Amino acid sequence: MLLSYLQYRLACWTKQNDRQTQIDSLPPVYHLPLTSEDARILDQPASKTIQEVQAGKLSPRDVLVAYGKKALQAQEALNCLTEVLIPTAETWAAQCRTHGPLAGMPVSLKDVINVKGHDSCIGFAAYVGKPATADAAIVKLLLDAGAIPFVKTTVPITLMSYESASDIVGTTENPHKKGYAPGGSSGGEAALIAYGGSRIGIGSDGAGSVRVPSHYSGLYTIKASTTRFIRRGDANNHGGQEGVLFVFSPMARTLDDLETVWRGVMAMDPWKYDHTVINLPWRTVDLTDKKVKWGVMWTDGVVAPSPACTRALKEVVSVLKQYGYEVVTLDPPSPYEGFKIASQLVVDELSQTDTIELTGESNDPGMIQANSMYHTPRWVKRLYTGYLRYLRGDEIYAGLVEGWFGKTAQEYFALVAQREEYRARWFQYLNENEIDFVLTCPNAMPAVPHGGMKDAFTNCLYAFLFNMLDYSAGVLPVTHVDRELDGLDKSYRSANMIEKGAYKHYDAEKMHGLPIGVQIVGRRLEEEKVLEGMKIVENLLQKEGKAYELLRTYCQAKDASYGVMKADPYL
Repeated sequence: MLLSYLQYRLACWTKQNDRQTQIDSLPPVYHLPLTSEDARILDQPASKTIQEVQAGKLSPRDVLVAYGKKALQAQEALNCLTEVLIPTAETWAAQCRTHGPLAGMPVSLKDVINVKGHDSCIGFAAYVGKPATADAAIVKLLLDAGAIPFVKTTVPITLMSYESASDIVGTTENPHKKGYAPGGSSGGEAALIAYGGSRIGIGSDGAGSVRVPSHYSGLYTIKASTTRFIRRGDANNHGGQEGVLFVFSPMARTLDDLETVWRGVMAMDPWKYDHTVINLPWRTVDLTDKKVKWGVMWTDGVVAPSPACTRALKEVVSVLKQYGYEVVTLDPPSPYEGFKIASQLVVDELSQTDTIELTGESNDPGMIQANSMYHTPRWVKRLYTGYLRYLRGDEIYAGLVEGWFGKTAQEYFALVAQREEYRARWFQYLNENEIDFVLTCPNAMPAVPHGGMKDAFTNCLYAFLFNMLDYSAGVLPVTHVDRELDGLDKSYRSANMIEKGAYKHYDAEKMHGLPIGVQIVGRRLEEEKVLEGMKIVENLLQKEGKAYELLRTYCQAKDASYGVMKADPYL
């Protein structure tokens, strides 16, 4: 016990010291203020930067310097980096393949992605000082495409949270408001990109881990269907997971940047880098003359969306109807039923993973609750389930809790069969109703305050459902929490314990200024179509003068305000 504790304390000190040493030892140019040319590079779309590099008008190193400076400012303000790859990135910039589809573009990586010679700790002290021996497949592809991986970003311990904190690197802040999470598990990516320290990054998503951070932090993303996006070579501690698979997916500052990275990666034939990727080139989807039908899932039947998230969804529905699109309310196969199946699959798989927490190491608040529930003796759990069901009248939480126990192989395979039957019902429902896109919230709430997952760890269905279905799902920012418009009605009462936990931290006054997104969902392997659906929504909002305004920061961002421009109405 003592040895394990000392190992944990040493790992935390080592990791934070090494990270600071990486920063302090960078060439002096990275510690200088941003120049006007740096600002120009940072402000322009990734597509333009790539074009200038390809044309020989812009040096890949100059681009790296601009993003390197800004990333260090983001780290100082938000604590969003785990590894600083800039010395190696300078070599890659000097050798940049300027003919590539991502030529000269710095790309940030979620900590889970292996880069040779650097740790992939994923929040665990036990992984400190054990650098990867080979680059992940996505790193190899990016380099071949001319891109320059330059930093790795923070995640929550276990990767199973919508917060991003661990003992080894600390807590990552939301760039819009101190004291709130940027999302998780790709939270460091979200914080860095929203702050402007990167334009395109690679995250992963197993239960909303690129979509919820995009929603919390005001970004754009499309979660890929499994087998569409490259993913081999990660440090994920969920090896062998098959019930609900995780996927790597890009995250971006703007919709144009998102399209740029998707097209750039697909242009490299990712199936040549990773045997799990199917041979499916990027396709042209034209919805101009198609009568697109939108189906709205107003609620998941478990947690009613907060007033802020409902308002964002209503704004999108309103503008679609205004411009003649057919929008209908969905009554799909029970999302809650899907939640029960998916949660049992994931909980059972995670329980089989050996614990690697060292003595004294803190776990994520939500995972503490989940582990406690899972390891409660079955007879105690039956009593608790009966209490919930018959005394509290809470069938929703009772039905979830009673399935959280270890499964035999036969029980597990039976769950997989239920998953496939459930997927078939959704497939039939969408076909019969000729639905092109499902429109819904990415999460019922805006960003949670630090530690909020202790109460809200089961509030994940709006995102998790589409991992279970394996649908392509995009998120784009629409608006911000408004203290005047989004207050909670005093007559509100929670319908179940999951909803109660989710609403515990909802406060429009305190959350004022946090981003709110919407989720646009297509079928399996319809990433291109989802992108076009996102374009429709964004273009219509722009026409109505309701375009989402990106967070802008000063060149020398410091302290609690994070350097947000004083013109920003959400300070």
